[in-house]
This record gives sequence, C-alpha cells and structure tokens, in this order.
Amino acid sequence: MFNALNRFISRLDSDAPTHHSNQGGWGFQVLRNKSQELAIEPWFDFIVGINGRMIDDSDPTLFSQEVRNCAGSTVTLGLWSAKGQRTRMIHIPVPPNNPSLGLTLQWTSISTVSNIWHILDVPANSPADLAGLLPYSDYILGTPEGVLHGESGLGELVEDHIGRPLRLYVYNNEYDVTREITIHPSRDWGGEGALGCVLGYGALHRLPAPLSEPVAAPGETLFETENARFSNEEARPLSGDASQFFVPATAAEPGDFLVPAQLAAGPPKSTPIKKKDKKHGHSPNKAFMDDYFTEGEKKSRELDHAPSARNTPPPPPPKQGGPPKAGGPPKATEGEKRDADDSGVD
Repeated sequence: MFNALNRFISRLDSDAPTHHSNQGGWGFQVLRNKSQELAIEPWFDFIVGINGRMIDDSDPTLFSQEVRNCAGSTVTLGLWSAKGQRTRMIHIPVPPNNPSLGLTLQWTSISTVSNIWHILDVPANSPADLAGLLPYSDYILGTPEGVLHGESGLGELVEDHIGRPLRLYVYNNEYDVTREITIHPSRDWGGEGALGCVLGYGALHRLPAPLSEPVAAPGETLFETENARFSNEEARPLSGDASQFFVPATAAEPGDFLVPAQLAAGPPKSTPIKKKDKKHGHSPNKAFMDDYFTEGEKKSRELDHAPSARNTPPPPPPKQGGPPKAGGPPKATEGEKRDADDSGVD
C-alpha cells in the first residue's frame, strides 16, 4: 500500500508545469554560495521570494535588478529548504560598491529535490556496508555522473556501473552533513541487489528537518507583509486609520457581566426529599407490553382456530320439563295422579 502511495505522489511531482510559473513549485535553486557568512545551503535552498513578494518570473535579470536596487541597504529573501520542506526569511546586507550576493542560481522546479533515496537496511559485508552507508539516517541525493530522474533513475545508474566504482552524494540527517562516497555495485557479494541495501523512495522518505532545528510552530507565515514593498518604492504606512482596526475592549467590572438568576439569588436551599411509597400498579410500559402480548395471543388463536367463550354457541335446552318456576314445586299431571290412586292399599 505504501509503495503504491509513493508511486502516486512521485507521479504527481514529476508532472511539472511547462510554463515557468511559481505557483508554490518553482524558484531559484542555489547551486553555489561563495560567501560563508550567508546561511544559505547549496542544492537544498530555493529562493522563492524577495522583499516580501513571491517570485513568479524566471527572468534572472529582474532578480539581479532588484538586488542592485538594494545597494547600501538590505535585501530580504524568502528561502524554501528541502530539509523538512520549510520556508524561512533572511535579511542580507548588499554592499554599495559591489551589489552582488555571490550566489549561483538556477530556475528549476522544487520537485527536483524529491528524487532522493532513503537508506533503510544495510546488511553486513554488502557493497553499501563497505562504502560506509548508514541505515535510516543516510539519503542519496544524486551523483556527479549525471541527473537522476524518477524512482528508476538510481537503478538504471547502478546497472550501468556493475563492476565499476560509482560516486554518490549522500546526506546524513543525524549529523546534518553531506559527503561524497564511492561504492562498487556487484551481484556477487552473497546477497540481494547490486548495492546490497534496502531503499525507500517517495513522500514517506523525503528529507526531514535537522535534529538541531526547533519544531515548526503552527500558524507560521511565509512573509511579513506589513511593509512589503519593492526597493524602488517609498515606505508607506498601513492602509487606513489605525483606529479602525480591532482593539480589544478593556476588562469590565465584575458587576457588568450577565449573571444567571440562580447564581445571583444564591444557591437554592436544600429541601428534604420524601421517599415515595411504592405502589404496585401498571406502568405505561407494562401496559404497552400487556397489549402487545394480548394482541399476539389473539392472532395466535385465530391462526389455530381455537374455540373461545365468545364464539362457542350455548348448549341446547332439555327435551322434557324445564327449570322450576318460582312459587313452589311443580304440580303433578293427571297421569301421575291416576297412578297414585291405583297404588293405594285397601
């Protein structure tokens, strides 16, 4: 997954715009610094702004003219560093007699410094180990043999130098130094790869900030635009009246703040809480459950055709006689009287 992410980001970085427009991705890369007093690092630093303005034109004469206009004063340069991908601003005094900075510059894309390879694992007795490469702190920046393009650039260069010495520029993050090493690529050293090391490439393996630098604070700005101007412009105050800007109000007295009524009247007095007698009754939830089960029982009976007291017909009436009438026992019929007379004893 990480390899696919690195390839995708490197593809975006390689698709550089054809027009020479800054757009946050172009600047004057410092190739050589003749003045040791300037805190500018060749290859790592890009000049992306001058005197509080972003550089959006690749014409070097405009940049030189702006520097000459600052003769006898100072020029402000905005520098983007490949170490940690940070931007800083420095003020450089320009001598009046020789208005030059002593820098060799080249207009190029910032994405060129993303073609670096991070040294991860270095097995013992490998060509990388014999060349002195350090795991996790060394980064291959390039080579004096030519320019490396893309992720496969280093691999193609190594294939061309199998059995021959190869010079590489290596930067170490822990010591913040760049050195040149000589490595002898070989496939007969007893392990995998001609260099004998594991390499990382892409967004996850770009140059970090040196350990000696402080961590960048959130909300840092690129330039201070309060008095941003070109060297041939006159100093001008801030636009508008200073009184129109937001001024924090003075702290109000405690009595001016809105106080809730409960707090103003003091805390409420605590009243004893009476325990309510427990009453056994049907709560709303229980009544709902009773209705639910009753409805389910009704549907179940309808599906099973079970008889109920409401649907069962009453029993048939007796064939003879009937219930006794009010007012005494039932009267004997004529047949019953005749039988009683015949059964008498003389």
